[in-house]
Amino acid sequence: MLDFLFGLLSHDLAIDLGTANTLVAIKGKGIVIREPSVVAMHKKTKQVIAIGMEAKKMMGKTPASLIALRPLKEGVIADFDATVAMLKHYIKLVHESHKDGSFFLLPKIPRPKVVVGIPSGVTEVEKRAVQDAALSAGARSAFLIEEPMAAAIGSGLRIDSSSGVFVVDIGGGTTEVAVISLGGIVINRSVRAAGDKMDEVIGNFLRLKYGLLVGEKTAEEVKIQIGSAWSEVKIKDNKASERFTVIRGRDIETGLPRSIKIGSTEIREALSPVVNQIIANIAEIIEETPPELLADILEKGIVLAGGGSLLRGIDKFIAESIKLPVWRADDPQTCVVRGCLKVIEDEQLLARVKVTGGLK
Repeated sequence: MLDFLFGLLSHDLAIDLGTANTLVAIKGKGIVIREPSVVAMHKKTKQVIAIGMEAKKMMGKTPASLIALRPLKEGVIADFDATVAMLKHYIKLVHESHKDGSFFLLPKIPRPKVVVGIPSGVTEVEKRAVQDAALSAGARSAFLIEEPMAAAIGSGLRIDSSSGVFVVDIGGGTTEVAVISLGGIVINRSVRAAGDKMDEVIGNFLRLKYGLLVGEKTAEEVKIQIGSAWSEVKIKDNKASERFTVIRGRDIETGLPRSIKIGSTEIREALSPVVNQIIANIAEIIEETPPELLADILEKGIVLAGGGSLLRGIDKFIAESIKLPVWRADDPQTCVVRGCLKVIEDEQLLARVKVTGGLK
């Protein structure tokens, strides 16, 4: 009876618990929260000071008594308490912002049913950690769905037909490569080379070539501003369009601030090992795919999802390397959470694609 009341008074939530960003969507209302997966807290007391964008602004700038951290690393929970605090904050925020008159009966006890997207390569222990985090944050039941499956559903693809679907979800911590048919994943691979790795190689490149130290945030900004996977000339149909940006950091030799101007060609060269690793794993999955499904993929192409797929020219570079058509999903950053939302709205689909049952 109490569970029934909680169901009436709580919003069912779809959560994309990403390494870089956390997105939350409400059944019947769509995406309501899109925030960085960052938590700022006191080092000793572990008291949470800020969550989301406010916490991200603190990264690299905190005094000795505070720490700004990302509770998820490479798609899995690295700091359980910080993850619970973040989820609890978003669940509370959603219910405070979207409560109706009936909710005032139990204003302090939101107990939603949640569907959470997880990387396909996680272990049973890591799956349990995500489920426990959601339940500890106040969910009455938590269901898990693999991210490539959620991305395919969120992209509007038919996952229940016998026709094969090839999905590449390039997130912050992992790249998920999967072939889906008849409502299940036929073959998949989870590669820990994605958006965060791209930021890391840019930082290493600047340090080794120019003796310039930059933080994660600066490296990410450089990637967004001038990062690309393929020649700018080819992307712009043979029109030269080299882009430049000014990077500010600390000189390794002098320890003093220094600025340099850098072009997109150099950043592309820095990113090439990560991009090539992603392509190598796509090629390996294609080699292992049954021929009948490969015929469907040849016709439909490869679907790109996730924030990493927004890297300039990566779709064309993959198409050129793999010799298959490649297209980017609409609003690729929200594909997983939109897929989770469709699943939570359809009980039959949830029963078919969930990784594990919900726990009370």
